[in-house]
Amino acid sequence: MRLYTSPRAPNPRRVTMFMAAKGIEGIEQVDVDLNAGVHRTAEFMALNPLSRVPVLVLDDGRALSETRAICTYLEGLYPEPNLMGRDPTERAFIEMSDRRMELHLMLETALCVRHTHPGLAVLEQPQFPDFGAAQGKKMRATASWLDGELAKHPYVAGERFTIADITAFCTLEFARGLLKFRPGAEGMLHLQAWRDRIAAQYKT
Repeated sequence: MRLYTSPRAPNPRRVTMFMAAKGIEGIEQVDVDLNAGVHRTAEFMALNPLSRVPVLVLDDGRALSETRAICTYLEGLYPEPNLMGRDPTERAFIEMSDRRMELHLMLETALCVRHTHPGLAVLEQPQFPDFGAAQGKKMRATASWLDGELAKHPYVAGERFTIADITAFCTLEFARGLLKFRPGAEGMLHLQAWRDRIAAQYKT
């Protein structure tokens, strides 16, 4: 298999971190230069017409895109360590947590970055700085809520490390790099402690 990725982007990083947490090896990785527009070339769009990374090309030549779909496929091939739930109830609650991280924390962070950071202007035209700033406030509100959740249990979805932690961690690292967001500096001590613990154990 071959994984088309971009190391600085959060969604491809979710897949590579998922692979690292499972100890998956032997998948070729191809870096896609987003700033150079490689994702918009005819060759890449033949794999994913929506021009997004990551894309996993299977052994039979089919191309699988969307981060969650790729992780679900890899979970099926490499079931241990389990990261997506062992029974219907656990799978549902882990997916709920992961979707919250993806559709709130990650989306708000991404929209803030894409509309406020000058380095992302090549990917987001036109930029709307006021909209981006508003999304940054929403991201901090979501992060504050997550800080409260992590005061109750050690991981995003409960008592063990799951895909929800991967999504949250990759999002926070993206915000850390481009927004200089440090939860601890803004009073979110549980979120900061969780981030530091995950970084020490699972960072890729």
